[in-house]
Amino acid sequence: MANKSLFSSITSVLPRATTVNEAGGPAYKFPAKHALAQLAATGTFGNVFYATASDQLDQLRKLIDEVDDNEFLAKLAVYSRERGYMKDMPAALLVTLSTRDTALMHKVFDRVADNGRVLRTVFQMVRSGQFGRKGLSSSLQRAFQRWLNEASTGKLLSSSIGNDPSLRDVLRMARPTPKDDARRALFGWLTDKEVDKWAPATVADLPAEVQSLKAFRAAETEEAQALIAGDLQLRWDLLADAAKGPIVWKAIARQMGPQALRMNLNTLLRHDVFKNGNKPDDAMIDYVAGRIADPEAIRRSRQFPYQYLAAYLNAADEVPHKIKSALHDAAEIACGNIPRLPAPVIIGLDTSGSMGCSVTGWQGRGRASKMRCVDVAALFAAAILRRNPDSVVIPFDTQAYTAKIDPSDSILSLSARLSKYGGGGTDVSLPLVEANKRYAKRKFAGIVLVSDNESWIKSGRVYGYGRGGSTGVMTEWEKFKKTQAAAGIADPKLVCIDIAPYGNTQAPDRQDILNIGGFSDAVFNVVSNFLESDTNRFVREVEAVEL
Repeated sequence: MANKSLFSSITSVLPRATTVNEAGGPAYKFPAKHALAQLAATGTFGNVFYATASDQLDQLRKLIDEVDDNEFLAKLAVYSRERGYMKDMPAALLVTLSTRDTALMHKVFDRVADNGRVLRTVFQMVRSGQFGRKGLSSSLQRAFQRWLNEASTGKLLSSSIGNDPSLRDVLRMARPTPKDDARRALFGWLTDKEVDKWAPATVADLPAEVQSLKAFRAAETEEAQALIAGDLQLRWDLLADAAKGPIVWKAIARQMGPQALRMNLNTLLRHDVFKNGNKPDDAMIDYVAGRIADPEAIRRSRQFPYQYLAAYLNAADEVPHKIKSALHDAAEIACGNIPRLPAPVIIGLDTSGSMGCSVTGWQGRGRASKMRCVDVAALFAAAILRRNPDSVVIPFDTQAYTAKIDPSDSILSLSARLSKYGGGGTDVSLPLVEANKRYAKRKFAGIVLVSDNESWIKSGRVYGYGRGGSTGVMTEWEKFKKTQAAAGIADPKLVCIDIAPYGNTQAPDRQDILNIGGFSDAVFNVVSNFLESDTNRFVREVEAVEL
């Protein structure tokens, strides 16, 4: 008889691990397109736990060389910008397209460089020479010229915020031909040229927004500035440097949209917007809180709770309690934008040490988001639980924890509670082990793992290895499928949500397994569709983008 332990039925369906991950554990290598999509959805060119910024750049260039499909690169650039809300990765893909397919580059340029910040990032990447060119080609120059001539005055003024490179640098290298005297005067003003060099344009040709901005900056009193600011429809940062006092800042705050208010609470605090002399300014506090937690605005903008958690984590202790409560309320409302899953799921929440890294990585000079990978993962788990209350959350590192969850907790409090578990090594198979032991008789649509997928080896004990050379996740997944079949669920699904820019996974893509990267609300839609038996994979989600 053959060796039954070696040739058992479960071993025969388990794929052998194909690579070793960054932590030293067994893993499955993604195909080039999938690896590139994961990187584009999660990479920020910052140092993360297992990879440096230069590692990400090297990996990106290597994967781009392996993907001989320029249309896919164009679609991925659009996907990572419009649905993944990334900035640097889509810019890098756009610069790559400028060297490989100029027609596709022009087709997606304005969708990727949809604001001045991304435009300046594209410009900076071109100048760096990291993607095969050090200056603007004639084709790329035409794309910049078109953008600069077609952008609204407000968009150009907003684009002038920031340096290294500045919009002035972009204008001087792109050299757009102004379409009329108003644009000629605006370009001259933005590049600090003397007025006589604007000819035939004059100061009188400057757009009304610029005239008002000039008047605001020249006003001599707070009251005069506040009066002008009340009518200005410009980004608040254009007014900040010249604002003379709290009265002006309150006028600026009333011109901010809900997102700008949410993102700049500490700035408003520093400028005494929430004070009236030595007392709280209840009217302003009520106004800001009301704008942040406006249900219709949240539903209309389709904001995901992630943004409100980021604001909450970054808010200074002195920010009024009512405004912090508004962030909790807003996160609850935003959960309504997350699709309900077809049935309860088990959520494996990675709380290991590597998940303590900033979600955007460390980018030098102390620049790193206070939002950690574990905070994002915990928020994902909490959001799924809020919309699917019969689901089960299992935090884990090298042990599985029993999560004590208070259903009355707000989404942000629940997220904070979940993120405090663990901090040790990583064994991604543990939620599946727990599912097979404790929840074998319950019915689930599947298991959702939120992790950086870095199962590893420590002190001679092997974490992550399964039977037949597979990973532990795959071994336990096959067991889970059998227990679910016995409970009456014929086709459960495994979803691996990766929030770090690595190129491997603990479970390879197939009909019952989905790997997806990123931390935007687009992830929830893909997960929901997959659990509803839509077999579209992450790569096909990218390929579905219309150019």
